Amino acid sequence: MTSPTESPGPALTIITTHTNADFDAMASMLAAQKLYPDGVVIFPGSQEKNLRNFFINSMVYLFNMGDIKTIDLSRVKRLVLVDTRQPGRIGRLRELLETQGIEIHVYDHHPPMANDVKGQVEHCRVTGATVTLLTELIREQGLEVSADEATIMCLGIYEDTGSFTFPSTTEADFRAAAWLLSRGANLNIVSNLISRELGPEQIGLLNDMIQASVRYRIHGVEIVVTTVTSDSYVTDFAFLVHKMVKMENLDAIFALARMGNKIYVVARSRISEVDVGRILAPMGGGGHSYAAAASLKETTLAQAEHRLIDLLYRRVQARRMARELMSSPPITVETSVSCKEAASLLTRYNINALPVMKTEETGAGPRLAGYITRQVIEKAIYHRLESVPVAEYMNTEVAMVGPDARLEEIQEKIIENKQRLLPVVDGEVLVGVITRTDLLNVLVRRSRPEGNRFPDPMEETVQARTRNVVKFMRERMNRRLLETLKAIGETAERIDYRAYVVGGFVRDLFLYRKNEDLDIVIEGDGIAFSKEYARMVGARLHTHEKFGTAVIIFPDGFKIDVATARMEYYPFPAALPTVRMSSIKLDLFRRDFTINTLAIQLNPNRFGMLIDFFTAMRDLKEKVVRVLHSLSFVEDPTRVFRAIRFEKRFGFTIGKLTLGLIENAVRMDFFKRLSGRRVFAELRLILSEENPVPALQRLAEFRLLERLHPALDLDENKLALLTSTQNVLSWYDLLFLEESYKKWAVYFLALTRGCDPSTSAEICERFELAPRHRKLFVENRLQAERSLLWLQRERQLTASKVYRKLVSLRIELVLFMMAATELTRIKRAISQYITHLRYVRISVTGKDLKDRGLEPGPMYRQILDAVQDEKLNGKLASRKEEMAFVDRMIAS
Repeated sequence: MTSPTESPGPALTIITTHTNADFDAMASMLAAQKLYPDGVVIFPGSQEKNLRNFFINSMVYLFNMGDIKTIDLSRVKRLVLVDTRQPGRIGRLRELLETQGIEIHVYDHHPPMANDVKGQVEHCRVTGATVTLLTELIREQGLEVSADEATIMCLGIYEDTGSFTFPSTTEADFRAAAWLLSRGANLNIVSNLISRELGPEQIGLLNDMIQASVRYRIHGVEIVVTTVTSDSYVTDFAFLVHKMVKMENLDAIFALARMGNKIYVVARSRISEVDVGRILAPMGGGGHSYAAAASLKETTLAQAEHRLIDLLYRRVQARRMARELMSSPPITVETSVSCKEAASLLTRYNINALPVMKTEETGAGPRLAGYITRQVIEKAIYHRLESVPVAEYMNTEVAMVGPDARLEEIQEKIIENKQRLLPVVDGEVLVGVITRTDLLNVLVRRSRPEGNRFPDPMEETVQARTRNVVKFMRERMNRRLLETLKAIGETAERIDYRAYVVGGFVRDLFLYRKNEDLDIVIEGDGIAFSKEYARMVGARLHTHEKFGTAVIIFPDGFKIDVATARMEYYPFPAALPTVRMSSIKLDLFRRDFTINTLAIQLNPNRFGMLIDFFTAMRDLKEKVVRVLHSLSFVEDPTRVFRAIRFEKRFGFTIGKLTLGLIENAVRMDFFKRLSGRRVFAELRLILSEENPVPALQRLAEFRLLERLHPALDLDENKLALLTSTQNVLSWYDLLFLEESYKKWAVYFLALTRGCDPSTSAEICERFELAPRHRKLFVENRLQAERSLLWLQRERQLTASKVYRKLVSLRIELVLFMMAATELTRIKRAISQYITHLRYVRISVTGKDLKDRGLEPGPMYRQILDAVQDEKLNGKLASRKEEMAFVDRMIAS
C-alpha cells in the first residue's frame, strides 16, 4: 500500500472484451496484446468452461493477465475494447468509460448499434471474426507471431465463422486464416476444441431444450423458442444451442435459460428475415444477424420469454409472397372502355395503372389482355383521343407471377420488365396486382432503422402486421361474444367468404373498454352472408342494398352490423360516398383514423389473427389520433368532430399532422357544405360522452362551434354552466333511477341558454332538428327558464310551489334548471323534487269525493290539488288526515 506522498505507479493500458467471452474474444485480446505490448489482459466476467480449461492446460503463458479484483483502476489511462462496443457487456470496467482523460480504442466486427462506445481509435468493420481485423493490423505493422499465438488466433476465426460456413464469413477471414496457417497454426488443436464432446449434464440440458421447444410462425417464418432452468451455471450453453440447430435443422432459434439468478438468451439464425442481433438489442444483447446473446438480471423466465415474443412479432421481417403483397380484388377495365373513362378510374382510386380485361365470346370469364398506365392515357387525352378504347394503346407484353411467388421473383420481373404493375394470376384468373410502389415499400422497410416512421398509408401501399390474439380474446370476451364470432367465421367459410370483426370493437378490446357493438366486414357479399347467418341463428334481418350492409337482430335485441368490404369514393368534399367492392385492406383504408383500422379475422383456419395495416397498435400504445391520409377531412369534415371526441374520450392527443389538417379544414370552411343533420349527429355523439365539456372546449379552440352558429361559442359563463351540468348529471346518474333521459339534450339546453326564441329557432333550423326537438329547445327551454326565474325570486318557497313549477316539465329541463341556478337553496329544492316530491301520491280519489255527495266538476281538481299541496308540505301523513282535510274543505 502506498502513502499519500508516494507515486501511484505507472499508467496502465487494459485490454478487455465482453462478459461470457468466447474464443474470438480471447484470440482478439491476444492479438491486441501484440499491438499493445505493455497492455494487461483482463476478463470482465465469466468465460466458457472450455475456454478456461484451454488456458489452464496450455496457453496461459502467452497472456499478460491481470485480475479485475486487484487492479487499481485509477492508474488506467487507456482502455482497449475487443469484440464488443456495448458498454453493458464489459462488467465493472464500464465505469472507466465515464472517467476523464482515458483513451478508448475499439476493435469490433459486430454491426453498429445506437449506444455503441465511441473511441479515439476505432477499427470496426463487419467480418466473420474480430481477430480477422487485428490480424490485418499485425500483418501491416510487420509483427511476428509464434505458432501458439497463430493457433489461438486461428481458433477465434474458425469458431466465429462456423469453420467458414456461416453466411457472415468474408474474404478477409479466409485471408487472415491462411496467413496464420503460414505462421504455424495447428489445425489439430483448433479441430479438437471446436468439435468438443458433451458431458452428462450438457446432454441432459440439451434434451430439456428439445423437449421444451415451441414453434412459432411469425410473418410466415418458423421460429423455435425454448426455455430451460438450471440451479447452477451450465457451461457451453451457446454450443448447445448451436448443436440443437444442426440436430433439428432449424432456421432460427431463441434459447432462454435461467441459471442461478440470471437469465441467459442465446439466438442463432440461418435466414435473413430473422436478424437475431437486432431482435436482442432491446434486451441489452449484442451480436450479429446470425448469432447473438443477452443476459438479464432481476427478471423472471416468463417475463423474459414474453418480452422476447413481443420483439419477435415487431422485428422479424415477413417472408413475402405475392398473395401477401398484392392488392385484391384488382381494379380493372374492359378492352372496350374509353381512355376518358379509364382516366376517371385512375383518379378516383389514386392509382397509376390498370389491368385491361377481355371477355371471351365463349362465355368463359374475362382474361388478362394487357395493362395501361396513367402516362399513356394522359398522352392519348392530350392528343384528343379520349373516346378511343384502351385496347388500342394498352401494353400487351405483360410479365406475371403466381400467388406463391417469392419477393425475389417479384423484384426481378418488375425491374427487368420495367412494369409499373405486376399482375398476380391463379391459372387464368387475375387475383391481384403488385405495383412498383408496393415493392419499393417492402424493400425500404427491410433497410429502414427501427426509429423511422412508417409510410403514409395514402401515398404508399402498406403490408399488414399480424399476430394471433385468440388467448387475449378469451381473457377479455364473454362466452357468448366469443361463440358468436366463431359462428360468424364458420358461416363465412362455408360459403367461401372471409369474415372480420373490425373498428371500434377491436380498438376497445385493446384499450380494455367494454364494447359489445359488433361490426363485421365480409370479403364477398355481405348481404348474402347476413341472410345465411340470420337463417342459421333464427334472427331478423334489415338490409341496405345500396351500401351492401345489413343489421342482424337477435330475439333478445342483440344486434350485429354487417358490411361488404368496400372502398368509398367521395365525388366532392363533404359528399356522401360512392361504394364499390374491394378487399379488407381497402375497406379499412376508408375509415377515419388509424386506431379504428384494426381487424381480427374470424374464419376457422385464421381465427383470432389480428391484422394491422396502418400501425394502429402503435398509435394505441402512443395514445395518438391520426388520420390515414391528407385529404381525410376534405372528403368528410365530420371526422374533425370524431377526432376530438376520441381524443377526449381516451385521453389521447391529436397527431401533429392531423392537427394541421383540422386547422386547414376550418380555415377552408368545409363544414358549410355539410347537411345540418350530419353535423348535429356528430355534435350529439360528443354531448352523449361521459364528460363532453373538454371536447366542447376543444371545438371552441378550433372555433368550430361559432362556425356552426355564432351563438354557440363558449364564453366563461357558458363554460361554467356546462361544468355545472356535468356535475348535476353525475349526481343524477349516481341515484341509479330506472328513468331514462337524454343526456345530450341537457347539455344542448345549456349550450343554447341565453338565446332568444328567434336565435334558438335558427340553431334548430341549421341542425335540421325534428319538430319535437325544436319544441324542447325553443318553447320548453324558455318555459323552464321563466320557471327558474320565478323560483329564484320567490321568498316563501314551499315544497308544493316547487312541485307545481316543475311537474309539467321533462326531466331534461329540470336537470338543466338545477345546473343553471347558482343559488344553493334552489339546487336543494330541485334535488328534493327529483328524489322525493315528484313521487308523492295522495290516497284520496274522485270516488271519495262523490261518496261525500259532491257532484263532479272543477271542485274535484281544486280539492285534490289542495290535498296534494298539504301532503307535499308535510302537513298530512295518512289517509285519515287526508280525509279529515277534505271534510273541512267541503264544510267551508
